[in-house]
Amino acid sequence: MSLLSQSSGPRLDRGPEAASDVSLPVSETWQQDVIALIPALRAFAWSLSRNGSDADDLVQDTLIKAWTHRDKFEPGTNLRAWLFTILRNTFYTNAVRRRREVGDENGKHAATLQAAPTQDWSVALRSLQQALHKLPDEHREALVLVGAAGLTYEEAAEICGCALGTIKSRVNRARSRLLKILDAEEAADAFGDSSEPV
Repeated sequence: MSLLSQSSGPRLDRGPEAASDVSLPVSETWQQDVIALIPALRAFAWSLSRNGSDADDLVQDTLIKAWTHRDKFEPGTNLRAWLFTILRNTFYTNAVRRRREVGDENGKHAATLQAAPTQDWSVALRSLQQALHKLPDEHREALVLVGAAGLTYEEAAEICGCALGTIKSRVNRARSRLLKILDAEEAADAFGDSSEPV
């Protein structure tokens, strides 16, 4: 089901007539701009949550908050950075709430949902995903924002609430560490793990 077609969420795709049922005016351009950013929002949400269903929920929550607080967006400012900030804050707020929850701590259920990759590209993608998850959260977040989402360092720094130099450092360290992790995994695959008992 499309994120925009769920009845519980904002219907940004209904066109300008949707503005008549709410107290705040809605620009059709604003709606189209938000809709165009949904794939980027979902990619960022997936990098944070590491789960497709959770990523969809996170994007839906972001769209609801954006719709509810659309009067706080200043026209002419960076809509992408505004939405990414809402998504990031929503993720960390939800993470704090879930700290006391315990579910599938051994990963047994998650393991049953995985299928062995059958093609080289899927193996490479899985290796990259696993390597990304080995990075510290702030490094992975910075790398995804700049490298995958295509944000500038300035936009990423604004979203993460840190200095420009800090975001540049995080991206640089993330890239270096990611390369080391991938190189180490390739070497282990090629020569085997000597620490394993024979």
